[in-house]
Amino acid sequence: YCKSIYIIMKVVRDPIHGNIELDELALSLIDTPSMQRLRRVRQLGLSNLVYPGANHTRFEHSIGVMHLTSMISKMDSISNDEMNELRAAALIHDIGHGPLSHLSEGIIELYTKRKHDDIKYILKKDEISDILNKYGLNPTTISNHIKGNTALGQILNSEIDVDRMDYLIRDAHYTGVAYSIVDHVRLIQKLKLYGDKLIVASGGLNAAESLLVSRFLMHPSVYYHHVSRIAETMCKKAIIYLIEKKTINPSELKSMDDGMLFSIMHQDDGYAKEIVQRLDERKLYKRALYAGFDTVDKTVLEFRDNIERIEKEIADMVGIEPEAVLIDIPKKPEIAELKALIEINGKMVSLDEASSLVATLELAHESNWKMGVYTKKIYREDVKKAAFTFFEVKKTTKQVHFR
Repeated sequence: YCKSIYIIMKVVRDPIHGNIELDELALSLIDTPSMQRLRRVRQLGLSNLVYPGANHTRFEHSIGVMHLTSMISKMDSISNDEMNELRAAALIHDIGHGPLSHLSEGIIELYTKRKHDDIKYILKKDEISDILNKYGLNPTTISNHIKGNTALGQILNSEIDVDRMDYLIRDAHYTGVAYSIVDHVRLIQKLKLYGDKLIVASGGLNAAESLLVSRFLMHPSVYYHHVSRIAETMCKKAIIYLIEKKTINPSELKSMDDGMLFSIMHQDDGYAKEIVQRLDERKLYKRALYAGFDTVDKTVLEFRDNIERIEKEIADMVGIEPEAVLIDIPKKPEIAELKALIEINGKMVSLDEASSLVATLELAHESNWKMGVYTKKIYREDVKKAAFTFFEVKKTTKQVHFR
């Protein structure tokens, strides 16, 4: 056995990072029900309908983030006690995620007013709090680290953090998409605190660029693949249906795993059962409209607060049931990493100022944005006409035919 602050008890083999050492604190946290639930929460929601291998979970991602956090231990300003805080925070940072990860995140936030990284309320009643206290770690401090509200917490949650590094590499591995070549070892070596701000030190520009390029390429290929968007929009609609039907309590949704959610959907006698059967059989809704900012005005973002009303209006135009029309309008494309600070010739500048490549990505990122109107195959042509009229879609020189 090796010795550090605590005795190393186990070594687990990770397909991304190789051997990862787990000390007594890590093992104690991993054995809690809150952490074990993450074994049953898929990292990429329903992306396995596109990439069959995308069945990895929040559990192994959390261990990977803890491992990358451990690699920062050489940062001069971090004490042993602070490193133990960070490692614990990294390990439990995702226990606030609901089933299918980001798919349920917006719904949970809408009904409970809590984001997935707000876990202070969980720690008040969870045995994780007892474990942290046992090892002399303050649950409130851990919670603040997870939210990125502390200087050291920026290592976990900021413009450039170890959370992003792990999920980009891990998601690329399990989807088989060869777009995530991130020089994370070099980037971690170049992270340092400048006052109370985490920055990339001189010599880390290329490594930072690799992360930005990877994220840019992964968005259309994986995170915003149209099949994933359709499946997730269908599932979100079914979850909201169950909440409004009082079958699901929003406060309990966040503690469910994927299997529990699907089981409740299967037991429904209406819309949710129809949707989960379609997901099971991969009989998804089809694209009636799929448009970017080149064909729809950016003011379409204003419709995000009235999606249900617009779905009904388009359905009425066609003469079909409102549930047969689903509208998916993503948020305005933003790249937080662009404003990360990097040291260039002794001065602190933002990444988009330091790199012409990064500045170009800022403009190109908008081309990844697409809004969608989805419906059953038999209604697609009629819904397409209604959606094109409603959203005043600009005519282009070529007609896109969706399968």
